[in-house]
Amino acid sequence: MLNLPSKSLEDAVEQLSNLPGIGRKSALRLALYILKEDELFAKDLATAIASLKLNVKFCQKCHNISDEDLCNICASPSRDDSVVCVVENMSDVLAIESTGAYKGLYHVLNGVISPLQGITPNDLTIEHLIDRVHQEDINEVIFALNASLDGDTTAFFIRQQLEAITTLKLTNIARGIPVGGALEYADELTLGRSIAERTDL
Repeated sequence: MLNLPSKSLEDAVEQLSNLPGIGRKSALRLALYILKEDELFAKDLATAIASLKLNVKFCQKCHNISDEDLCNICASPSRDDSVVCVVENMSDVLAIESTGAYKGLYHVLNGVISPLQGITPNDLTIEHLIDRVHQEDINEVIFALNASLDGDTTAFFIRQQLEAITTLKLTNIARGIPVGGALEYADELTLGRSIAERTDL
């Protein structure tokens, strides 16, 4: 346990250490860095964080982060709106977009089914995805979920809901991503090939 000389510093370290992947030592380094910078830096950082929470919306169509009701991907006339790529979270959208290999739309589930963590289909945006497929002119649904038991379970559950639509093509990204690996950590070449070489389900 770190014994800090200031209550304000302790409070900052406590809050920063709540961030994922940030332990107390890393939180202390961040807090000390902020402390040694000028007051304007701290104010700008606080303003940016507050603005992130207050102003960022979620796309009404795909649930990606956005500044408007529709994200720039869903609103783009150059995207192929007949193909929807199903991902676990917003960071997966960013990872796939960085490859430049995919020109369709997305659907962000905001998680995967995980009985051990108490996450059920009702906690995700699965029902909205099913509605999209029924209401929009979608020809293909690509599953780009992490190669894990929960990811595979989620894809299987969604496939069951969609298998009655005989005109719908269901595909899975190629397994260039190692089992248990997260999309956001895959290199762009591997991820791009996984999209391009997706397989039928």
